[in-house]
Amino acid sequence: MTERDAWSEQLRRGGLELAILLTLAPGRRYGLEIIRHLEAFTDLIVTEGTVYPILSRLTRDGLLAAEWVAGEGPHPRKYYRLTAAGRTRLAEMTDHWNTFTAKIARLIRAAEPRP
Repeated sequence: MTERDAWSEQLRRGGLELAILLTLAPGRRYGLEIIRHLEAFTDLIVTEGTVYPILSRLTRDGLLAAEWVAGEGPHPRKYYRLTAAGRTRLAEMTDHWNTFTAKIARLIRAAEPRP
């Protein structure tokens, strides 16, 4: 892995929790649905081995609620949804993300060559 690849991976991992919370903001989804949504809207290729531990941690931390639902597919599906604490965390993370990326954008503009 090159230095650039390592940096990109670190950046991706840093934003993945926010991306999952944003995916659940409109309503409940099951794990594979979350993965497909992330791939469709962000080109983030994430695996079950990456997403499910994050979902478990967010559930343990009280940011998500999880429930098993039978009858919608061949097997029961575990659906995740934001809790009130999850909505609060999402708002905080979104605000922080927007502030941080605005600062980086200013640095990028300042570093661009002047005509």
